Amino acid sequence: MSELIIPDWPAPANVRACSTTRAGGVSLAPWDALNLGTHVGDDQATVQANRERLITLADLPAMPVWLEQVHGTDVLRLNGAAPDDLRADAAWTDRAGVVCVAMTADCLPVLFCSQDGKQVAAAHAGWRGLHAGVLEATLASFSCPAGEIHAWLGPAIGPAAFEVGCEVFDAFVADNPQAAAAFKPVGAKYFADIWLLARLRLEAQGVLSISGGGLCTVTQAEQFFSFRRDGVTGRLASLIWLI
Repeated sequence: MSELIIPDWPAPANVRACSTTRAGGVSLAPWDALNLGTHVGDDQATVQANRERLITLADLPAMPVWLEQVHGTDVLRLNGAAPDDLRADAAWTDRAGVVCVAMTADCLPVLFCSQDGKQVAAAHAGWRGLHAGVLEATLASFSCPAGEIHAWLGPAIGPAAFEVGCEVFDAFVADNPQAAAAFKPVGAKYFADIWLLARLRLEAQGVLSISGGGLCTVTQAEQFFSFRRDGVTGRLASLIWLI
């Protein structure tokens, strides 16, 4: 199993991006092995060791700016001094050597870059943040039109595993009737396709270049952490930076 997933997308040559898998770390079960989350019950020194390993594994220029994700829509602009408050669900930068990251274990990570290779961002989108507008907020942080931004959809809970209630269906379809195509009825609930929901939101903003999707954190248990599947588990990271 490969330790990293490298996006297949038309990013400029100076943009680097990757998503981690379970492989390559030192955490013991149930966080085995490359758990990067400090908030999931794993030994803190072990998580720090995994984060240090990640720098070498992904050839990072610096430690990522780890967010305190809260399923909201705030975007942290990393273009100056290190922020005191890390509560945000997306990070943007136009500075080389600054690593933006989204941590997930079923939620959808979305990586962004401008066509000219001058701006990048990473967003964490569970269904609540996705519906609230975290992707739209991330796009708004760029100083170029959405049509000049590439987006990549990372590993997330797939449409055969993401069971949701009627309130989720109602919320998305109220915003856009086309979103009904992302839901498959199953009894009184639905299976939801979070990749399609994200594509619809991005396309509505004018994004033309959308890649990725298809890697399911729930069903690919050897490769990915999944909170829906396991409860107590580790966290993956999707990272992007400029060189």
